[in-house]
Amino acid sequence: MKKLMIAASCALAMMTSGIQAEERDLRIAFDVPYAPFEYKDDNGELTGFEVELAEAMCEEMKANCEFVIQSWDGMIPGLLARKFDMVMSSMSITEERAKRVLFSEPYYNTPGGWFGPDDFNADVTDKSAMKGKTVGVQRGTTMDTYVTEELGNVVTVKRYTTADDMVLDLEGQRLDAAFVDYPVGEQTILSKDGFKEVGEAVKLGEGMGVAMRKRDKDLAEEVNDALRTLKEDGTYDTIMKKYFEYDIKV
Repeated sequence: MKKLMIAASCALAMMTSGIQAEERDLRIAFDVPYAPFEYKDDNGELTGFEVELAEAMCEEMKANCEFVIQSWDGMIPGLLARKFDMVMSSMSITEERAKRVLFSEPYYNTPGGWFGPDDFNADVTDKSAMKGKTVGVQRGTTMDTYVTEELGNVVTVKRYTTADDMVLDLEGQRLDAAFVDYPVGEQTILSKDGFKEVGEAVKLGEGMGVAMRKRDKDLAEEVNDALRTLKEDGTYDTIMKKYFEYDIKV
């Protein structure tokens, strides 16, 4: 009788565990548009490198994931306010951010890139040559921090909520140059006539990580395990090659 009760208890535990896994919901935030990482396709469907990677990660974790669109400057406040459970939107791992959120291991790293019109001929590393110029960055990013710290005393730093708005000002000649995540500049600026790279790419920080609330240590372990599996079984590379001609894996 005792053995029967134990068996029944185990079966119930397995059934309960299965139900919990099925019903487990996670919300992941993205800043859109930020091609090629996250954007809406011609049919209005959310897609991009990080979106596809998140889908594969959720499948590996056996989680039902809802994708939430959130402007960049509200990412960490929204996470801490429990509007969503994770941020997977090209968030660089920095010491300052790590004081507020818990990061996964880095899952990609790309440099910041300098872009401008074909007639731009200043040396972006020369403060005297850059004096008086206006440089566009996306607000609150490591690119914003870099330009502010390196050139903020000689250039006007113009900050944007979206990369698309920054490109519009670059096309309208309201910016002299832009410093953005290299693949973003490659896709949104170099794809247009009349623009070029105007300086060497700059490697910034440790890479990008999934941001979670500090207390969600178990979730962070699951995320790290899932991302590690996707890298090992080739899924990561398959997704990456759809969007990049070079390796961005950390």
